[in-house]
Amino acid sequence: MKGLMSYSGLTTKIRAMQSRLLKDENFREIVELPNVPAAVTYLKQQPSYAPILNTAGDAELHRGDIEKVLRQSVYHDFAKLYSFANLKQRQFLSMYFMRYEIYFLKVCLTNIFDHRNVPLDLSAFEAFFTKHSRLNFQLLTASRTPEEFRANLKGSIYYEPLAAIEAMDHPTLFDYEMTLDLFYFQLLWKKREKIVGKGETKGLTRILGSKFDMLNIQWIYRCKRYYHMDSAAIYALLIPANYHISQNQIRDMVEADDLNALEALIGQTYYAKHFENFTEDTLEPMYAEILKHILSSESRQDPYSVTTVYSYLYHKEHEVDRLIIALECVRYQVSPEEAMNHVACR
Repeated sequence: MKGLMSYSGLTTKIRAMQSRLLKDENFREIVELPNVPAAVTYLKQQPSYAPILNTAGDAELHRGDIEKVLRQSVYHDFAKLYSFANLKQRQFLSMYFMRYEIYFLKVCLTNIFDHRNVPLDLSAFEAFFTKHSRLNFQLLTASRTPEEFRANLKGSIYYEPLAAIEAMDHPTLFDYEMTLDLFYFQLLWKKREKIVGKGETKGLTRILGSKFDMLNIQWIYRCKRYYHMDSAAIYALLIPANYHISQNQIRDMVEADDLNALEALIGQTYYAKHFENFTEDTLEPMYAEILKHILSSESRQDPYSVTTVYSYLYHKEHEVDRLIIALECVRYQVSPEEAMNHVACR
């Protein structure tokens, strides 16, 4: 009853927003359109995207900034949920918001490492970040070197993790991005019991634990197959969390003699045993499929909990990622069948 009372308004809002999520037939109709302007016109007829797209200028929509505009719809939905949330629910949403800050930081870092001389224009996000973030938006977007970027983060929660990179020889964009991701994942796992209400920890632990397990499997496989990294380097990239994958299983996979041995070990994991087609060749699409299954299952079992909030935001972000792929397929005249394969794999 406590969950019902505290989540009734927020859950009602989420159900209304869920009804506006796109279906597979919408994506099929999009990839069959002749060009991007036609696809934008189509999206303007969808309730969840009409407000954002109708306020954006035509020039902005046609010069490749459509991804930035679409991501505004995610932030717009987050702001709606935040306004409906109580103080305890806002603790979770504030922690969840860090993923948007990290996305923004990665965009800034990409601009720096690509040596772009043109100032980074993220003004479309400024109002949202000004309201929900303590980062200095103007200084960070104006940063021109990694050192200046780190200095402009001083006083924020991200400064210490990134300052540790100074000890590395010639750190890359990958080093910065992995450091930010690992810092966030560790913090989220460590504080999961404090940021949700009593009785909600189990569902959040299942979601995060499964997510981190599968990411660790993916990273181990990529590191060994594509980058031939040694064990010490792989361990440094892993999330220090164990759910259905034990520390012994992690050790065995990291130190596997070859890919054949690693593939056999992946086949012995909880996920390979409980989800059909979970193999080394399907790690990424199965990660998305399994996580969506767990989120949907948890939100159905306990609709008046933080898992419903997490589930909606994940599905919305996933939808925008699929839309961006669909629009790129339209832009480059990819056949509808092939385009749908790309969209389905995301």
